[in-house]
Amino acid sequence: MLQAASKTLTLEEFLQLPETKPASEYIDGRIIQKPMPQGKHSTLQGELVPAINFVVKPKRLARAFPELRCTFGGRSIVPDIAVFVWSRIPRDENGEVANIFPLAPDWTIEILSPDQSQTKVTKNILHCLKHGTQMGWLIDPDEQTVFVYRPKQETEVFDRLDALLPMPSFVSELQLTVKDLFAWLLE
Repeated sequence: MLQAASKTLTLEEFLQLPETKPASEYIDGRIIQKPMPQGKHSTLQGELVPAINFVVKPKRLARAFPELRCTFGGRSIVPDIAVFVWSRIPRDENGEVANIFPLAPDWTIEILSPDQSQTKVTKNILHCLKHGTQMGWLIDPDEQTVFVYRPKQETEVFDRLDALLPMPSFVSELQLTVKDLFAWLLE
């Protein structure tokens, strides 16, 4: 994880900086660059976004976005997958999806990369929950485990292959077990 060690920037100053690859996030007054996604991370992200959109987009219930910058509550973060209920997707004057998302996602999904701080990722999920997110997932590919976070509830751990993963209410039609999720790594 890289950090900018120069002078402290405000959130507004950070948002004026050019984007980095991989993305940098603004957390507690610090700029933290996300790690470069690797194979397992990219595979799970690449499969999960269309799986969610297949269920929610045709009915205009919600939409999943990969690597979308969300700026709210004094932070600017880039969840691996941010899912927004359709009516909350920011739109520009033409009715198109806006470039700037100044709000928390309804469902935030993070996929742990090797050498990535689980604490930092968990703090981002908890920040989202504090600002209106209905559910957060932390997927750990190496442990084949999914941690599920909900506001003001105990964290649930899903590591049994036959365990059906909980979904936010707007994605209730998506049926996915732990085995289904991690089977994408075998394809």
